[in-house]
Amino acid sequence: MRFVRLVLPVLMLASLGACGDEAQPKKAQAAPPPPPVTVAKPLVKEIVEQDDFSGRFDAIDIVEVRARVSGYLESVAFTDGSVVKKGDLLFVIDRRPYRATLDQAEATLVSAQARLSFAESDLERAESLRKTGNISDQLLDQRRQNYLTAKAELDRAEATVREARLNYEFTEIRAPISGRIGRKLVSEGNLVNANQSLLTTIVSLDPIYFYFDVDERSFLAYCRAFEVPADGVHRCKSSSVKLALTDEKEPTRVGTLDFVDNRVDQATGTVRVRAILPNKDLFITPGLFGQVRVPGSKPYQGVLVPDEAIATDQERRLVWVVGDDGGVSARPVRPGPRIDGYRVVRQGLKGDETIVINGLQRVRPGAKVTPQMTSLPPKRTS
Repeated sequence: MRFVRLVLPVLMLASLGACGDEAQPKKAQAAPPPPPVTVAKPLVKEIVEQDDFSGRFDAIDIVEVRARVSGYLESVAFTDGSVVKKGDLLFVIDRRPYRATLDQAEATLVSAQARLSFAESDLERAESLRKTGNISDQLLDQRRQNYLTAKAELDRAEATVREARLNYEFTEIRAPISGRIGRKLVSEGNLVNANQSLLTTIVSLDPIYFYFDVDERSFLAYCRAFEVPADGVHRCKSSSVKLALTDEKEPTRVGTLDFVDNRVDQATGTVRVRAILPNKDLFITPGLFGQVRVPGSKPYQGVLVPDEAIATDQERRLVWVVGDDGGVSARPVRPGPRIDGYRVVRQGLKGDETIVINGLQRVRPGAKVTPQMTSLPPKRTS
């Protein structure tokens, strides 16, 4: 009985202590701080929008080399695929028949000169005798006729010599332009027909053309931006463009627009445009594909932001603008092309806002953030 009396007070005290602990209010947990995000001011500077188009390089001059005289091909004086200069010897046709024809024409010319000389002397004597009345008028007229006939025969002989000499020169076929020559299409010993047999082709290399097609919408924008004058000459002509080959990441070759077609292709809705550029190293081969970067606007003050600062909400594009109190709000924008590693914002930003550029996944509408300010470099390489 004594043991029971001692245990009961202890149990009662323990129960009272437990009840007292449950009655104490629980301490409130501290709220987490706003999430940190990286913010910056948009980059504002003078820009010119650029448009990229695909196209193909083409030679300014393309010549199909054919013979002007017929004959058997005697020799070939070039290496297939080599670079030739204007006037270089390419083919030789058997010259012997044309040499014989030239010699015959020159001999006929000498004979005609002798007849003319005799007829001229005979006419002079007749004119002297006419003064003394020792020759009739009919005989004088006859000698004058002989002189004029001999003179005409001399002119004809000279023309024959010129033709024979020209045909003799044509037996040597020379490069009409400078450029890269193709392979020989006729081997030595074959008969070549004048103006028919294709011997080879030559394409010029420096400078070189680049043809590309501009869609109708871009073409109209260019016309309005550059204001086609009354004389009809596009102001975009003579403007500088940059070009690149398919294995080059950035266009570094500089060219000039020199031609805009006079009509829109009804089948494709595009306009053919041409640029010309130097090819001093002869590296660009006609027929290669390439990219051209064309100025798409006049210089203006543009607002630029990083691509990662632009979020997507269904069909909208927006950026998160941070207020002075750290609150964020969504601002719809209309993005444009990329320039210097940034995205042009055509509408939605003035350039004096503070926007989130990193940590968009931590931003919630109406919530606050801890902004960490940074500055955007003038140009990004990535």
